[in-house]
Amino acid sequence: PSLMPGGPRESWEIIAPIFRKIAAQVDGEPCCRYMGPDGAGHYVKMVHNGIEYGDMQLICEAYAIMKNVLGMETPELAEIFTEWNKGELDSYLIDITSQIFRKIDPETGKPLVDVILDKAGQKGTGMWTLQSAIAQSVVISTINAAVEARVISSRKEERVAASKILPQPQPKKF
Repeated sequence: PSLMPGGPRESWEIIAPIFRKIAAQVDGEPCCRYMGPDGAGHYVKMVHNGIEYGDMQLICEAYAIMKNVLGMETPELAEIFTEWNKGELDSYLIDITSQIFRKIDPETGKPLVDVILDKAGQKGTGMWTLQSAIAQSVVISTINAAVEARVISSRKEERVAASKILPQPQPKKF
């Protein structure tokens, strides 16, 4: 794992060798740095999670455009995300997304992504990141969109009720 400890520097000096040994390694260097006093490590982790919310939102929006506007099928999406993961978009999230697109639901035989519940939860770190940014007059529109999307997603029953009243847009293939 990547570790982001905070607290008294004296304590860090004692635990640093242990943390560096258990941390992930990249190019022979441990993914572990002292972040500062008090709750600095927790704050950095919170911001990291907020950024991850934003990354996941961008993946969701790319998926929505590719699936609903361009009319791509799930196996094709898996191939594209696999290719993306070979270039500058190489990342854990792109990798697991390509793997998820390849999973088949054993009960239906359909791609798993097409049959899972479209309802996401949140633990609060994205919202806390957003609140902290607002308190400091910092615009983080991608993270804001991600938090809002999760709020909307969590309201499945309301979305279903609204879909029975409001007309559905018809996808147009380009």
